[in-house]
Amino acid sequence: MTLTAAILLLISAVTHAGWNYISKKEHPTAAFFFVANTIGVICVLPVLPYYGNQILLIPKSVWIFIAMSGFFLAAYMAALAGAYRAGDISIAYPLARSLPVIFVFLITLIFGTGKPLGAWVIIGIILIVAGCMILPLKLLRQFRFSNYKNLCCLLAVLAAVGIAGYTVIDDTALRSLREIPGTPWNPVDATLVYMVLEGISCSIWQLLIVAFDSRERKSLTEVLRDFKGAATVTGIGIYLTYGLVLGSMNYVTNVSYVAAFRQLSIPLGALFGMVLLNEPRYVPKIIGVVIIFIGLTLVGVG
Repeated sequence: MTLTAAILLLISAVTHAGWNYISKKEHPTAAFFFVANTIGVICVLPVLPYYGNQILLIPKSVWIFIAMSGFFLAAYMAALAGAYRAGDISIAYPLARSLPVIFVFLITLIFGTGKPLGAWVIIGIILIVAGCMILPLKLLRQFRFSNYKNLCCLLAVLAAVGIAGYTVIDDTALRSLREIPGTPWNPVDATLVYMVLEGISCSIWQLLIVAFDSRERKSLTEVLRDFKGAATVTGIGIYLTYGLVLGSMNYVTNVSYVAAFRQLSIPLGALFGMVLLNEPRYVPKIIGVVIIFIGLTLVGVG
């Protein structure tokens, strides 16, 4: 990995943990994420005209994937907002970011897709599970089911399901895009266009969530009145993070280094919660975050 890649990924980790911190601190609602995502999409919308002719050749199957992926992305943000309202970001963020690795592994195992896992990947997955089990505890000796029976953990798991859902769909859709006959989609072009279209799809689903929930409609008014600045920073942060990761891929010899280095956002997110929001600094929470980080790093490089 080059120094340029490391710097880009470090910045992306900070921005990812940062926009999550802002959303937790300011106004964690589905309406807030709707405004944030829509502003972020508007910022990257100029990408589409450049690929106008190619977009017309996108098959119906990929458009269906875009609609499905947008739904899972919207569900992820809504569940994440709920988790942040119900509990600590230093618990919800690591759970939501790490559990998708397990879920995606289970999905690929069930459907027989993907390559066989190496020993380090298996060890990493075991560590992730262990870290997630330790994370919500106040004391290591208080290992009881009731520690996980709370709204914050439940919604964080649902957020992780959302991430796993759009991750699997995105992988299939991007492969389909690159295989369209007669269209010169390279990986970066395909990902950029897909990112914008998925973002638009997500905003449409988010609008439906807000429209059919009276509390979210009220929240939307509050966001537009009092929190539009925070929503703007969050939206820019969401798509800046993605752009930095894409850019870093041009400076690495193995994309697994990108996957591994991105996990730095997990301890950063937990640190923001414990230091900036004064969330409880239980020893198991710290140990759990460290174990999850190590496990995800092993998965990334394995």
